[in-house]
Amino acid sequence: MSKSLVSWGLFAVFVALALGLQGHAQMFVFAGAVGVAKALVWAAWLAFVGYSIHCSRRENLFKSVRGIARLYWGRQIIIDLYLGVALVLALIALHQGALVMLAWLLPALLFANQATLLYIAIHFESLLALLAP
Repeated sequence: MSKSLVSWGLFAVFVALALGLQGHAQMFVFAGAVGVAKALVWAAWLAFVGYSIHCSRRENLFKSVRGIARLYWGRQIIIDLYLGVALVLALIALHQGALVMLAWLLPALLFANQATLLYIAIHFESLLALLAP
């Protein structure tokens, strides 16, 4: 079995768990200005996952990352990616506590922004309420 297929299988399990355990009645309600913004987040997540699947059919992720990591700018981009992931993990800890953040830690490290965008989409309104002045 290819590493890509295993990775996407793990991702599907993660998404099912995230939606099953953290989903709520308002998750797919797109009313008003907030609803438009939330729909854009869901659309961005779906497009990003779709493009990632497309990329995984064309190239091996692990070989590509090894090639990218040899370049100075490649390493900078990888560091930038995981700094952003760390910021979202900190937001998760502020939003729902350290235990929930720990539950999202491994998926975020493995799937990066595919996981963080999913969290933001699921909890869009309550994150806005947390961040609102």
